[in-house]
Amino acid sequence: MPGAGTIISRSDLETLIRDQQDFSLVEVLPEGSFEEQHLPGAINIPGDTVRARAPELIPDRDKTVVVYCASPSCTASDRAAKLLTDMGYTDVRDYRGGKEHWREGGLPTESGEAAVATA
Repeated sequence: MPGAGTIISRSDLETLIRDQQDFSLVEVLPEGSFEEQHLPGAINIPGDTVRARAPELIPDRDKTVVVYCASPSCTASDRAAKLLTDMGYTDVRDYRGGKEHWREGGLPTESGEAAVATA
C-alpha cells in the first residue's frame, strides 16, 4: 500500500538534481549499499534509523525530502516516507523506482561514504 509520501518520477528527480534545487535526497538502504552506489548528492539514513537521524540531518521539516531504496519492489522508501510524514515533514516524496530504475535510465551514480553533515 502507498505510504504518505507523494510519488516522484525519475524525470522530475533528475530535474531536481540537475538544477541543484534545495532538497534532501535520502537513500534508506543500509550503509554498505549506500557506499557501493547511490544517487548523486544523496545522504544515507537507513530505514531503521530514520526516527533518530532525520531530525539531525534534515532539521527543516518544510524542506522537500525525496526518499528512495533499491528497486520498485523495495518497500523501505515507502515506510520511510510514511514515517517522515508522521514526524511532521511536510513535503516528502518517494522515488519508488529506486537505484535500479535510475540506472536503467542511464543516469549517473556515485560511490563512497556519506558526506558528514555540518551544523
